Amino acid sequence: MKWLDLPLAKKVQGTIRLPGSKSISNRILLLAALAQGTTQIHDLLASDDTGHMLDALAQLGVMVTQTEKNNYRICGINGTFPVTDADLFLGNAGTAFRPLVAVLSLMHGHYRLSGVPRMHERPIADLVDALRQLGSNINYLGNPGFPPLEIKPFSPHIIGDTHAVRVKGNVSSQFLTALLMALPLSGKKSIIEVTGTLISQPYIELTLAQMQHFGVLVEHTNWRQFVIPTQQKYRSPGHLSVEGDASSASYFLAAGAIGNGPVKVEGVGCNSVQGDVRFAAALEQMGAKISMGENWIEASSGNKDVNGKFLHAIDLDCNHIPDAAMTLAVIALFADGVTMLRNIASWRLKETDRLAAMSTELRKLGASVEEGADYLRITPPIHGLTPHATIDTYDDHRMAMCFSLACLGAPVRINDPQCVAKTFPDYFERLSQLVHPEIK
Repeated sequence: MKWLDLPLAKKVQGTIRLPGSKSISNRILLLAALAQGTTQIHDLLASDDTGHMLDALAQLGVMVTQTEKNNYRICGINGTFPVTDADLFLGNAGTAFRPLVAVLSLMHGHYRLSGVPRMHERPIADLVDALRQLGSNINYLGNPGFPPLEIKPFSPHIIGDTHAVRVKGNVSSQFLTALLMALPLSGKKSIIEVTGTLISQPYIELTLAQMQHFGVLVEHTNWRQFVIPTQQKYRSPGHLSVEGDASSASYFLAAGAIGNGPVKVEGVGCNSVQGDVRFAAALEQMGAKISMGENWIEASSGNKDVNGKFLHAIDLDCNHIPDAAMTLAVIALFADGVTMLRNIASWRLKETDRLAAMSTELRKLGASVEEGADYLRITPPIHGLTPHATIDTYDDHRMAMCFSLACLGAPVRINDPQCVAKTFPDYFERLSQLVHPEIK
């Protein structure tokens, strides 16, 4: 399907069960593979990104068995992959590529990792430089600083009982995540120093929580220094369930806030370990009605202001919700006033340059947009959204899902809707189930 036309919809209402979290799914898959023992994983996300991780683990000699829909049994390899020579294709899955680079660089094998053209444009030099401090033998097969990569057997530089490494924290939190997940394999005490401001801290909290499930504890000081004590090993917890994806929840909660609602999402709530659950607070700050339980969140429109708007603009530092902040950019089209989204420089290094892409597509709908190095300033159209705009999605799942919300203000065409398969293959079908049949 080259495009999908979404008709104007005025009311969205209902309940949806969220797919599993992408970030949790790929972390758990890799940790289960590295652990001692067998792990039963329930409610794993079925998507392109998790598919790439599952394929890579199978290529590396891990026994992976699908027991039911979205349930898998992973037989851990106790820290060493059986296969010592492999070519791994990882698509555009950063949550698979970066941790696998770190883990494989501490092995004694020969591996080549590649992805789609966009993955080869996403910087990885900071992670490679950090791993080389330890003695990892990593070569660039294309442009220096970017995938594809070749990894040769590990030859540790450091003599003694402690590994010490420095990594930048202001480019991508996935670099620190990769180091944290890999270094317990050394058996040594490891100290990671973070230079620069650590972005997306909630994703590091998420990483530490998943490592703890597998028996590895990490100490940290003000998110600047991380210490992994000696002789810690990953051990299977037996069973783990993946909670719903908080980033995916943002689209449905936003639909409830714009389209009257209520819309209830199940699978994520006040006990979530995902940072993007804080999107609900940002939505409430814009005037939506939010209620929340342990495993659910509900959103509906609040009261109209003097200008007849349910929502009002906000000025927000989005460092803590980098993915869900994209949804706020589209919500800004329906808000009263000028919305400022700050501290989002990391958008430029994602599946596409999301700052540039978001600016371009918002303007098609009639918004005035100021794009800075790390911010967007969005002024909604005075007379409503431009009808029948054609939205380009840049092979970026979040662009497609975010801009689907525009149909709550005007008919819209979404180009390349299948790109949502990266994290949410049936997103548009699930959204259509919430659109009220009388006005669908």
